[in-house]
Amino acid sequence: MLKAICSFILLKLWGWKIESVFPKNIKKSVIIVIPHTSNWDFPIGILLRPIIDLKTNFVGKKSLFRFPLGILMRALGGVAVDRSKHNNFVDAVVDVYNKHEQFNITLTPEGTRSKVTTLKSGFYFIALEAKVPIVCAKFDWGKKLLGFSDPFYPTGDYEADLPKILQYFKGITGRNPKNDFEITV
Repeated sequence: MLKAICSFILLKLWGWKIESVFPKNIKKSVIIVIPHTSNWDFPIGILLRPIIDLKTNFVGKKSLFRFPLGILMRALGGVAVDRSKHNNFVDAVVDVYNKHEQFNITLTPEGTRSKVTTLKSGFYFIALEAKVPIVCAKFDWGKKLLGFSDPFYPTGDYEADLPKILQYFKGITGRNPKNDFEITV
């Protein structure tokens, strides 16, 4: 029932198409979405999950988890992050991976919906330390296409691996193109 409702809204009403689905053989991963230029990326992702039967969590700033919105955010799989404290987010997330047989987390390496020139590298080091692949998720607002890459296993050389990861996002347009992260690979 939920799948049918989400399919109707996302695919019929809003006109999105699914180009490729999340690799079914992957039990643990870090899913990254680039570009992240709008709050509308969140409902797109929430609607997509039941359509393709993807169980994933996400992180959000701590202020989004205050009552009453926090109840909904946690029910949807959200994990609060306190950006004001310098704690080791990578290690904390890796501990979560180690405690679960199946765990996927979706992150936006831009860290904001505003224009940025560099990505936050935490997604990479979470995947490396947890020994899980990175799966790229495409939300192409220009073509209204959704899709997922093949899994990419980080080698430990961030500078060498990043261009390979970013290649998947080349030519993708966010909802607010002026804020798109520029892919130069």
